[in-house]
Amino acid sequence: MADNLLTLGRHLRSQKEGEALADVIEAIALAGRALAHRVRRARIEDVVGEAGGVNVQGEVQQKLDVLADQLLLESLRACPAVALYASEEQEGAAVLRTRAAGAEYCVLADPLDGSSNIDVAVSVGTIWSVHRHERPDAEIEASALQPGRRQVAAGYVLYGSSVVLVLSVGRGVAMYVLDPLLGDFVLVKDGVRVPQASKTYSLNEAYVNDFDDGLKAYLDWAHGAGYGARYVGSMVADVHRTLLKGGVFLYPGTKKAPEGKLRLLYEGNPMAYVIEQAGGLASTGRGPLLDVEPTQLHQRTPVVLGSAGEVEHVLRHLRG
Repeated sequence: MADNLLTLGRHLRSQKEGEALADVIEAIALAGRALAHRVRRARIEDVVGEAGGVNVQGEVQQKLDVLADQLLLESLRACPAVALYASEEQEGAAVLRTRAAGAEYCVLADPLDGSSNIDVAVSVGTIWSVHRHERPDAEIEASALQPGRRQVAAGYVLYGSSVVLVLSVGRGVAMYVLDPLLGDFVLVKDGVRVPQASKTYSLNEAYVNDFDDGLKAYLDWAHGAGYGARYVGSMVADVHRTLLKGGVFLYPGTKKAPEGKLRLLYEGNPMAYVIEQAGGLASTGRGPLLDVEPTQLHQRTPVVLGSAGEVEHVLRHLRG
C-alpha cells in the first residue's frame, strides 16, 4: 500500500482555506502532536496525578492539564493570526496580539479533557474552537463571547490507541490520524457522517435520582426499547464514539446543578459544531446548543448531541 502523504496542512490548502485559518489550525495540531508525546510518556516522566492547584472552576488541576495549557498557549503565541486564547485552566483570556497587528482569530480550548483518566491510561483529548476576532481591540476579550453558530472552525484531538484529529471548517467533517513515521496528521476520512440512529446512549446514570422527570422517562423508554449504555467519562472519547457509531451523548443538568458541568464555549460549542456538520443534532434540552448567546467565558451548559433520530427521542421525552 502506498504511503498516505495528504497531510493536514496540504489538505487544508487544497480545500482553499485561507492561509491565516490554516496557520491557526496547524498551530493547534502542533500543540496536539507535542501533547500526544507527553501523554504517551506520562507515567515514565511522572506527569500523572495532581499538580497541586485548582482551576477557575475550582477543579483540581492535573499535572498534564497545566502542561497542555502551556503547550497550546505557546504554540498559538507563535501564530501571527491569533489575537486571543482562552481556556478552562485560566481565569481570563490571554491577549496575544491585536487586530492592528493583523490578528484575525480567537481560540478557545479545553486543553486536556478527561485528564483525571491519565492515571489509568484511559483516552483523553483536546477540544478547541475558533472564532473571528471582530470587536475593536479595546473590547478584544468580548470576541470570545460568540454563539457556536459563528465558529469558523472547531474540532478535537483524541489521544487513544491512535492520535486522531477531527476537524470541521464549516463544510463537513474530516478525520486525520497522526502518522508516527511522518510525524504529521494525515487525512484518513473526509465527509464523516454520524449514523442517523443507533440504540446506544452515553450518560453517567449514577446521578439518575437528580435528573428531571423527562430524562428519567427517556431512560425508562430506552431500557424497554433494548438500548445499550456506553460511557467512558472522557467527553472526547464518548463523543468520538458517538460520531462514528451513532447514538446519543448526554451530560444533562441536575437538580443540584441545573446548567450541568460542561463549559459552553470550549466543550459544548465545538463538539456540537462537529456533530451538526456531520449531520447530527445538538441541544441543551431546551433549544439548539449552537444558538445559545454566551454571557460568561466559563459558562456551563447541559448537552445532548449525536444521531439526529436519537437526539429527537431524548427531546421528545424532555418535552413531556
